[in-house]
Amino acid sequence: MVKGSPSGALLLSKHCFLFLPLDHIYEALLNTNIDLDSLEPDSVLPEVWIKDVIKKSGMKHRWAKLKEEKVKENKDAIRRPPADPALLTARPPVVTILGHVDHGKTTLLDSLRKTQVAAMEAGGITQHIGAFLVHLPSGENITFLDTPGHAAFSAMRARGTHITDIVVLVIAAEDGVMKQTVESIQHAKNAKVPIIAAINKCDKPEADPERIKKELLAHDIVCEEYGGDVQTVHISALKGDNLMALAEAIVTLAEVLELKADCTGLVEGTVIETRTDKGKGPVTTAIIQRGSLRKGCILVAGKSWAKVRLMFDENGKTMDTASPSMPVEIVGWKEVPSAGEEILEVESEQRAREVVEWRAYAEQQEKVQKDLEIIEAKQKEHKDAYKKEREGLTNLTWKQRRAALYKAKRHLMAARPKERMESDKNTLPVIVKGLLFHPGDVDGSVEAILNILDTYDAHEECELDVIHCGIGDISENDINLAETFKGEATVLATFEITEGKNKVPVAGCRVQKGLLDRKMKFKLIRNGDIIWTGYLSSLKHHKDDVPIIKTGMDCGLGFEKNVEFKVGDEIICFNEKEIAQKISWDPGF
Repeated sequence: MVKGSPSGALLLSKHCFLFLPLDHIYEALLNTNIDLDSLEPDSVLPEVWIKDVIKKSGMKHRWAKLKEEKVKENKDAIRRPPADPALLTARPPVVTILGHVDHGKTTLLDSLRKTQVAAMEAGGITQHIGAFLVHLPSGENITFLDTPGHAAFSAMRARGTHITDIVVLVIAAEDGVMKQTVESIQHAKNAKVPIIAAINKCDKPEADPERIKKELLAHDIVCEEYGGDVQTVHISALKGDNLMALAEAIVTLAEVLELKADCTGLVEGTVIETRTDKGKGPVTTAIIQRGSLRKGCILVAGKSWAKVRLMFDENGKTMDTASPSMPVEIVGWKEVPSAGEEILEVESEQRAREVVEWRAYAEQQEKVQKDLEIIEAKQKEHKDAYKKEREGLTNLTWKQRRAALYKAKRHLMAARPKERMESDKNTLPVIVKGLLFHPGDVDGSVEAILNILDTYDAHEECELDVIHCGIGDISENDINLAETFKGEATVLATFEITEGKNKVPVAGCRVQKGLLDRKMKFKLIRNGDIIWTGYLSSLKHHKDDVPIIKTGMDCGLGFEKNVEFKVGDEIICFNEKEIAQKISWDPGF
């Protein structure tokens, strides 16, 4: 059976295998009595044919057994089935504050909580989601999520509406419905969450609440005054006017929704935001949705797990228990999970490790499957091109066929220098890192920065390549990665070749980004750690020594020192230089 990509293939029979360039295999088969047109990608070749190909290649075969990988048992953790209605008890509503930038969302929460959050925010604009529990004089509790309002944080607002019960849409009475207001309405509709319209800044002379209500009609938000079911409250968040009326509207709607939850059994929740604290380590803010969280609980979220060491409320006070709808800050994570991840409690630390290992394995298998699909697509493309190339050559002699094929490929060889010029364009490697003691140390804000970079539109002048993102302090690895980036390759297979009396390790790689230039420096990275830095001793495509390998191509390479390769290693090509560059992109701030 022949399996592989345009640059190489495994030549398989029942008992042996051989890695050779596809062109080489086809060329060797061309000199046999085999009918190539009858072969399919899954055709099984008799051993005698494979031995013939090996012999004509000037090589010797070696018997080896193919290892069959066992299918792993699914060890993932999932949410529990719906609870018995008899176990459900009333819970506070989770309310998300949405709206346009500077329309008064944080000021509204500040007035409700009687704290000065707005004064601590960078530039007076909220930089990350905050979750707070507000105790009303009437005895009811409401959990508020404060989401940023400007365009870069659209993804964070979308995440907020997926864990909320009610959306309070804040609209400035003098500004009206703005772009981010419309986006917020769409987020609420997509999540099927009811809306309460809070028309803010009604104390200003230019305020026109009636105009706001009419503008909302254009977006299918029909207020009660116009026969709809959307409550509207005229407020002044700065002066505290009519805030109790807003709270009463929320409580009334929550009663209609009959919000209940199961406080027993294993905990379920959602990560709202994550950060790294100097003293506490990885920290998450979460909303509990089922069960009761206590110290000592074992949690998993994404590919991280935690044994809860400490729990804090929004004011930094320690908590003993967090029940459904309560926001809580959790300390004890082994690694920082991503904002928006599902939190699930498991029975033991061993079970948590099983879940995390399974999820890492499942992610790796998904990546392998995608790689296989790419390989199969390229193999089909290569085979189609091969068949087309040999149309009309059937009745020619072997020498005539070689001459015709050489003539057909001459224009491709002449075009290679031009291809290299087109690929060797300006590229700016970017690392997005959230620093400690700064709003950027929250994972959700790093996500928003990446959304801004998605608007980059000056690719003709300079390619922008985000090579790493995360939160926490800037590490030595980050500084190393920030050197001028040329290309990145993944090790797919490892080999040993004989040079004199020595065995030299060689890596079979595929270029994932940019290009590999033999004249540049290289790094070998394994599990995020730099194993080796230096220059290549060899860079080959098929059997040919080449100066450059481009994106999507396979190659074999060796280092100056006999460094051991492992499948999955990353190889980074870079150049240490500093160039001032200006581009036309305007990020909008």
